[in-house]
Amino acid sequence: MTADSTRIYDAVIIGAGPTGLACGIELGRRGLDAVLIEKGSLCNSLYLYPTQMTFFTTPELLEIGDIPMISLGDKPTRIEGLKYYRRVAEHYKLRIRQYETVLSLTGEDGDFRILTEDRTGSILEYRSRKVVVATGFYDVPNTLGIPGEDLPKVTHYYKEPHPYWNCDVAVIGAKNSAAIASLELFWTGATSL
Repeated sequence: MTADSTRIYDAVIIGAGPTGLACGIELGRRGLDAVLIEKGSLCNSLYLYPTQMTFFTTPELLEIGDIPMISLGDKPTRIEGLKYYRRVAEHYKLRIRQYETVLSLTGEDGDFRILTEDRTGSILEYRSRKVVVATGFYDVPNTLGIPGEDLPKVTHYYKEPHPYWNCDVAVIGAKNSAAIASLELFWTGATSL
C-alpha cells in the first residue's frame, strides 16, 4: 500500500503542469526532496488542448527553470510546449508519478499523508512535511447548469475538428479559443448552429 513506507518527503506536489514543475525545480534547488503526482500525463492540461493549438503568448512567458523555450514562430505551439516541458523535467531529473490520482490528503503541517491510486488500481501512500497543490483549472469545465450539458454527445474539450465533419455543432464561448474552434469546424465541414 505504501510508495515507500519509510520515506518522508519534504514536499509532495499535486500536479505536474508548468506550475508544479516550477515548484519541483525550486524545491530541488534548495536541496529539498520532492515528488510530483499527476493524474494524467506530464502537463496533462496542455496535452488536452486542441492538437494544433498555438499559445496566445510568447515563449519567454512560458519558460521555467532558466531554460529558454525555442519556438519556430512568434508564438509556440502545443507540441512545442509539451516538448519543452518534457525537456525541462528531464533536465532537472524531477521525480514525477504520472497517471496517479490523489484520493485523499490528511494530516497537518509537518506530517501529511497522501493516498493515491495508480493506473493499475494499486493504492499508494506518501508522507510529506509540506504539500503544494498545483492542479490548475483546465480539467474543470465551466458548466452552465443547463439541461443537456451532461449528455454523452456534449464535450467540454475541443481537440480537433475531424470528428465533427458533417455534424451539427454548437460552440459555447466567444473568446479566442472558441473563435478558432468555430473556424476550424467550419473549414472541416461541420454545420454551425
